[in-house]
Amino acid sequence: MLLEMNKALICDYNNLIMANAYYKSGKYSEKAYFDAFFRRVPDGGGYIIFSGLESIIDFVKKMKFDETAIKQLKQIGDFDFEFLNYLRKFKFSGDIYAVPEGTPVFPNEPVITVYAPIIEALLLETYILISINHQSSISTKASRITRAADGRHIIDFSARKSHGIHAAYNGARAAYIGGFNTTNNTLAIVDSGIPHTGHMSHSWVQMFDNEYEAFKKYCELCPETPELLVDTYNVLTSGIPNAIKVITEYLIPQGKNNYSIRLDSGDITYLSKKARKLLDDAGLYECKITASNQLDEYIIRDILLQGAKIDNFIVGEHLTKINKDSSMGAVYKLVAVEKNNEIVPKIKRSENASKIPNPHYKKFYRLFDNESSKAIADLLCVYDEAINPNNPLVIFDSDFTWKQKTLVDFTTVDMQKTIFKEGKCIYKTPDASEIREYCKEQTELLWDEVKRFENPHNYYIDLSRRLWNIKNALLKM
Repeated sequence: MLLEMNKALICDYNNLIMANAYYKSGKYSEKAYFDAFFRRVPDGGGYIIFSGLESIIDFVKKMKFDETAIKQLKQIGDFDFEFLNYLRKFKFSGDIYAVPEGTPVFPNEPVITVYAPIIEALLLETYILISINHQSSISTKASRITRAADGRHIIDFSARKSHGIHAAYNGARAAYIGGFNTTNNTLAIVDSGIPHTGHMSHSWVQMFDNEYEAFKKYCELCPETPELLVDTYNVLTSGIPNAIKVITEYLIPQGKNNYSIRLDSGDITYLSKKARKLLDDAGLYECKITASNQLDEYIIRDILLQGAKIDNFIVGEHLTKINKDSSMGAVYKLVAVEKNNEIVPKIKRSENASKIPNPHYKKFYRLFDNESSKAIADLLCVYDEAINPNNPLVIFDSDFTWKQKTLVDFTTVDMQKTIFKEGKCIYKTPDASEIREYCKEQTELLWDEVKRFENPHNYYIDLSRRLWNIKNALLKM
């Protein structure tokens, strides 16, 4: 209940401590620029599908510290009285820029930029990272699984394996954006309009005296899209023969043809081949075969290469399972401050070169080859830089500057959109189906080499000459 009523408290405690210190120092009205970005693609992949923006928009719109929250912070005892009064009146007043949900993005790109008084920007950090780390990881995994399935129907069954109710709901939406076709999550069906799918469980079959009666009663009660779970006892000697009997005796005489069977255990490749033959021998060519049981993109790819006869895949556990390889690890770093109406770039040095962020208030362009329409590279620029596609453009590797390429006949797209301006949301969030279609279109603009599961081609993310010079000058100071 606390989380539902006081979402503003979903922030790291150290951010509140720093905000209190900023207030007491008198620096709370000074404005800063923060970038949210990630440093590596999970699972060794070539890209990430950006998701979570809708959650962030909703949070920023509603963010406030009500009297319950103030009372709880007061009880902790670490906060100044005047600072708590400041929080009572808190309302985001800054600007937020972001790439649209469903966009394929790459390391070190500012997927979200926040420009606001330092305290306001600071207090958004945790929720921004919660949203994009979780949801982008799910959308990216879903995109990989969708490509492995090669056009087959994919069903989200991840709720029961998720880390809490919010993760279950947001995960279902993120999976749909990434390419899944339907979900089994009722809240996501009702709230986001995601197409739905329901399934027979093993307990249904076990509740009846025999498998045939269980199948027959299910078809009587759910005759439009029955899917018969055939592995409760024995797939080949019991499940499929009973499914064939019920379909031919009950569904076909009613003119029903949208039926299927599901395999949830055993050797999916072997059983699906045997099942397909038994079904075809019975004249049930239209009967689809669904597979489940701890599937991921690698298993789906391999069983299809082995000739599995599967029409639909149900994916649950491995969609939401996060480990050190699948974690996205987005971060939120200060990159500039505003002083005397001028933007002053800032940088964080590190012994680990990969942890040095790109400074300054930036924009980034995606560069497309006009002949193939494919994405060539992304170019990070200082906020006021413009690219003229009518002139040749030299791009170069920011680490190995001798690696250069001259682009001609190309098109540029500014990847960030304005989400909030002076505290007001001016962005209309598309619905989930529109984002899903956009994601599909944008992913198709990437070369296949970038989309490989193993050893993908490194997509080029370059700095403009001006931004590169600024970064290196700051590192030398």
